[in-house]
Amino acid sequence: MKKTIIIILILAIIGTGIYFGVRFAQDNAAKNMASTFQTITVSRGNLTAIVGATGTVRANQTALVSWQTTGQINTINYDLGETVSADSILASLKKFSLSQNIILAEADLVTAKRNLDTLINSTLAQAQAQANLANTTDALDKAETRRESKQYQRASQNTIDEAYANYIVAENNAKEWEKRYDNVDHLPEDDPIRAAAFAEWAAAKTLADRAKANWRYAQGLPDESEIEIADGNLALAQAQYNEALREWERLKDGPDPDDIAAAEARIAAIEATIDLINSRAPFDGTVTEVRSKTGDQIAPGAVSFRIDDLSRLLVDVEIPEIDINRLKIGMPARITFDAINDKEYEGIITQVAQVANITAGIVNFTVTLELTNADEFVRPGMTAAVNIVVSEIEDVLIIPNRAVRLREGQRVVYILKPGELIPNPVDITIGSTSDLQSEILEGEIKEGDVIVLNPPTEFTPQGGPFGGGF
Repeated sequence: MKKTIIIILILAIIGTGIYFGVRFAQDNAAKNMASTFQTITVSRGNLTAIVGATGTVRANQTALVSWQTTGQINTINYDLGETVSADSILASLKKFSLSQNIILAEADLVTAKRNLDTLINSTLAQAQAQANLANTTDALDKAETRRESKQYQRASQNTIDEAYANYIVAENNAKEWEKRYDNVDHLPEDDPIRAAAFAEWAAAKTLADRAKANWRYAQGLPDESEIEIADGNLALAQAQYNEALREWERLKDGPDPDDIAAAEARIAAIEATIDLINSRAPFDGTVTEVRSKTGDQIAPGAVSFRIDDLSRLLVDVEIPEIDINRLKIGMPARITFDAINDKEYEGIITQVAQVANITAGIVNFTVTLELTNADEFVRPGMTAAVNIVVSEIEDVLIIPNRAVRLREGQRVVYILKPGELIPNPVDITIGSTSDLQSEILEGEIKEGDVIVLNPPTEFTPQGGPFGGGF
């Protein structure tokens, strides 16, 4: 029995020693870990909420100036970095190297200008139109008269009576010659007296038949073919008159404005052809690239210059759909560049896309900003880091972003309470954020609490199997 008690006492002493040894080791480990924590006291302050993105600087306007014809460069008038005005001649080609149609265009231009001058100052076309209208009016009147006549007898009553009288006279004359022939009809057929009488009678009979036919024709109505011919002649005369009238109406008050516009357009087209000898600046800007030299042989589409309008520098950034409705035109932004150290620039939103860009299932919207204080160090093509100021709020509870962790899908911070060595997680809800800080909307956290900036991934709860530690 005594031996058993001694064994129990020895085991108790050993267990107690182990307990205090482990506890001592845990306390030392906790103290060592606690000494590595970086902490900060929660406070209230002002917060500038931002939306961040990166983009590339571009000029307000950019153009690659190319040639529209073949030739050899004669002169280059601007060097890299020089400013140009819209329509300035950047370079010109040698005339002898141009195609034939461009060279001959100068002769066409002289003719076109002369035609325009004649059109504006000459009255010949107007006089011709007036004369043509008078002639077609007369022809139309005659055609109408002829057509109207086809509705009645072919001739007037006087003409019919005259034709009838001619017929009676011819008929009587034929009868007289018939009597004379009857008086010599007994003579032989080869007798000249008989032959002469027969010839006179035959001629008189022919005249009588013709006079009778004329009389009957004058009495009758026109036939279908006569009416068709008259209708055709009238339609032709009417069309010629209408055309002459339109031409007169067009020219009676002077040259037709449409004719002048067409002549001027032809001159402009010829001048444009001639100007193919020159390469011109499309807008005011700066020469940012020169790709050609004097003497180079060029072809249509060959690019010799790049012009950029550097009066405004813009940055296009892609903003996720979750943030796009927070952005408005006019919002300010802070812009920095990797290529420009220790300097921050200012910008402002000038455009927000209405339609998304969807790439690999990711939805973004293009937002354009203008640099408001750009200097000579900022150049198109540079990568820009853009922080758009969404809102500025005052007197809110704020914490550093680096203190926030995600635990089982919930944002948490670790609070280190006074007298404790192990921080405890607290669920929080975040409001506005900046690049370094966030606003606390909800959570068991208050001003003056100490939070850990570098908490370990996992903690062993206090009061473990031995009543505490990690």
